[in-house]
Amino acid sequence: MESKHMSAFALYQTVQLDLPPPVKKPFQRVQVEVKKKKKKVNGSAAANVNQTRAKRKKIRNKLVKAANKESKKAGSDITQQQEEKSVTGESLDALLTELTRVNNSRERASKLFQWLIKPVPAKYFFRETWEKKPVYVQRKNPDYYRGLFSTAEFDRILREENVQYGVNLDITSYVNGKRETHNPPGRALPFTVWDFYESGCSVRLLNPQAFSSTVWNVLSILQEQFGSMAGANVYLTPPGTQGFAPHYDDIEAFVVQLEGKKHWRVYNPRSKDEVLPVLSSPNFDQAEIGKPILDVVLEAGDLLFFPRGFIHQGNCLPDAHSLHITISSYQKNSWGDLLHKVIPAALEVAMEEDVAFRRGLPLDYLTYMGVQNSEKEDPRRVEFLARIEKLMKRLPNYAPVDAAVDQKAREFFHDCLPPVLTPDELATSVQGALTRWEDGNAKDVGVNITTQTCIKLLRAGCARLCSDGDAVHLCYTTDNSRVYHKEELKSFEIQTEHTDAVEFLIHSYPNFVTVGTLPCDSVQDKIALAELLFEKGIIHTSEPLQAPPTVQSH
Repeated sequence: MESKHMSAFALYQTVQLDLPPPVKKPFQRVQVEVKKKKKKVNGSAAANVNQTRAKRKKIRNKLVKAANKESKKAGSDITQQQEEKSVTGESLDALLTELTRVNNSRERASKLFQWLIKPVPAKYFFRETWEKKPVYVQRKNPDYYRGLFSTAEFDRILREENVQYGVNLDITSYVNGKRETHNPPGRALPFTVWDFYESGCSVRLLNPQAFSSTVWNVLSILQEQFGSMAGANVYLTPPGTQGFAPHYDDIEAFVVQLEGKKHWRVYNPRSKDEVLPVLSSPNFDQAEIGKPILDVVLEAGDLLFFPRGFIHQGNCLPDAHSLHITISSYQKNSWGDLLHKVIPAALEVAMEEDVAFRRGLPLDYLTYMGVQNSEKEDPRRVEFLARIEKLMKRLPNYAPVDAAVDQKAREFFHDCLPPVLTPDELATSVQGALTRWEDGNAKDVGVNITTQTCIKLLRAGCARLCSDGDAVHLCYTTDNSRVYHKEELKSFEIQTEHTDAVEFLIHSYPNFVTVGTLPCDSVQDKIALAELLFEKGIIHTSEPLQAPPTVQSH
């Protein structure tokens, strides 16, 4: 009888997981681990600085021994995986080049995200999987993610960049149920980092977008897909070792296997209270987490997604190292996080505008309310609680939801990476202006913007009008740092007479509009606003701008 091969999407569709009870028939698919943003561990960093190579090798021997058990179980999974159909796809370099020709940054984000999770349709993913269950995509194509990051790039970064232990890089191990961090102080140089690696320690590079242009490009595009910060960490694990204890994170995680392979196990949230948690968990013991719902080996070109709250752990098999990058998003981006901003503001407005919120509490309310009185059968308690409920029902009438959303937007804009400009955008924006020093003089100073100049935002989400109640500010991301929160939020006050014009420009995206169509009071205002936005790097023009003609003095 001829064996049937499952497509990657068909395989994906068979993974049906329920929360929070464990699945009755576990599916044997690869589980990948994702380590969200830097999670500091109180490891004895300084104590390990003077560790001898012999002692490190002793650690390695323990790690290898612990991994031998896992290799036998994982072997059957590998055999099954070899029977499944491969998924080919466009190379990352070719895709990024193609995306430079896409006029709309939101379309770029959609296309890049679809490539990330291929062959799973994006609409299906967000409807059936996002925040709901883990997904494993096996491709049988080790080159699928080639070009995103590599061990060679890792080595280059260590040699050329100022990578600091504990800030940009962590050295970790997980042996006999004990998770440790082994960070010495100072700069992480290849001599020491690779010695730790050879001794059996895992290496975690935090925020690789600060050092890798490709990772920066990918994340800066994807942040428009999520409407939330897209972050990443890179994990390099030696053969036969494990670097992290079982835990869950507070982000949606996409584990992208770049090199080698890794054995992963994913577990359901332990209770309803741990579904979509607000914070990441502490490290768990094996006895605390039950049986895995996914038990798989992730190989180069494969993808594992799991929502926040799903416990996970990954270990390397003895025959290969593992390099993966975890792309993450949606940290602190829930309805509850928004309500944290809405409710205090709503209460402040209600107390200003509604006398019912300003009336005094009953003189004797302390005698029947509070924990010590919570078991009392007292009609005054019933009346008091009914009054609270009545006021709570009136509170939405005063909720400044749009203002609260703008507060969330300001936080997002502070988190955002700056855009990586396409060649066309570079040539038509302030970053590519021809102004220069030449032959002892400044050449091509300024730009010649007229009412006929065609302009548009550099990205769909690169600028946003926000009000603090007293003034309107334009927040923007084009001047952000690649280093997370290295600088303050970029914003400046917009004059009241210019707000309509900025809104018009934002809502016109992705179309170019002429400066003359901006709804300002005068031609001078139109040109002045366009010049300001151009100088801030927020807009670009349809054609490269020329410097104004030089006035010759006689």
